[in-house]
Amino acid sequence: MRAKVDWKGRLSFEGEADSGYSIALGAEPAVGGDADGFRPIELMALSLAGCTAMDVISILQKKRQDVTAFEVQVDADRAAEHPKVFTKAVITYLVSGHGVDEAAVLRAIELSAQRYCPAQAMLAPVFPMELNYRIFEEADGKRELVKEGVYAPV
Repeated sequence: MRAKVDWKGRLSFEGEADSGYSIALGAEPAVGGDADGFRPIELMALSLAGCTAMDVISILQKKRQDVTAFEVQVDADRAAEHPKVFTKAVITYLVSGHGVDEAAVLRAIELSAQRYCPAQAMLAPVFPMELNYRIFEEADGKRELVKEGVYAPV
């Protein structure tokens, strides 16, 4: 895999990787930027969320779960001092659908965390991650929380 960033001036860059897509990178005005793109550290959190999300939804689809909405949130704590690395992350999987099986959700999270997600595999040795889930039953345009918990490896 190859990735590159091209400088656009001040603290603005355009990033591109093998996929051919590009993304704007920027910095806050307080440090000399123009607030015109993602902060690089945000992309690390976004990569973690996206990597595990793709695994989990793919597994749930293979398990024929009737998922109507799916979201993964990453809340990462950072050190107060530079380099302000992540010190902890809470990943929350929000699964909405019809009769979604809790065991299927747990297995999908497990497979992502233990086998498939390279972002989790790289980052888990560096800082602790808590993996939470909430399952909602959707009916008549409304959703009701039916199950929630924490994935804990066995």
